[in-house]
Amino acid sequence: MNTTGCCPKFNPGGWDDQELHFRDKPFVRATTRSVMHVPVNMGSVFARVNQHIDDAGASADGQFIVLSRDLSPWTSEHLFSVSKAVPEEEMTTLSGDFLTKVFEGPYSQASQWHEEMRQIARDRKSEPGDVYFFYTTCPKCAKAYGKNYIVGVAAIA
Repeated sequence: MNTTGCCPKFNPGGWDDQELHFRDKPFVRATTRSVMHVPVNMGSVFARVNQHIDDAGASADGQFIVLSRDLSPWTSEHLFSVSKAVPEEEMTTLSGDFLTKVFEGPYSQASQWHEEMRQIARDRKSEPGDVYFFYTTCPKCAKAYGKNYIVGVAAIA
């Protein structure tokens, strides 16, 4: 369902407490600038990458996800799932096993969610690896829908 003309309304069913298994899964890798973890050019970067993905016919239909993580207070990394290489963009692959958890609330809780994802991995007797977040809607759409769902995705070893 998409009543905003922007982001579809996210249905959290089926996302909580799941395991994802990637084997050489292709992604476009992009970075954004931040100021103390607050993104400043995310809109323009996401628009560029999404346009290049569309132009290349590389959308991962039914499996689209953008995994985001802060590399520092000044830089964030975003991995856009794709079905094939996208010209003009940096490509990478991701392999491994991941756990998911659905969160709902303001972005300001991300540091708490990050630690919760690491603890979930430890509770499963796994060493936590990188923690990513899948921001399911933009801020305007989250406000329009009345919910701000974020999916935590933690690599496990």
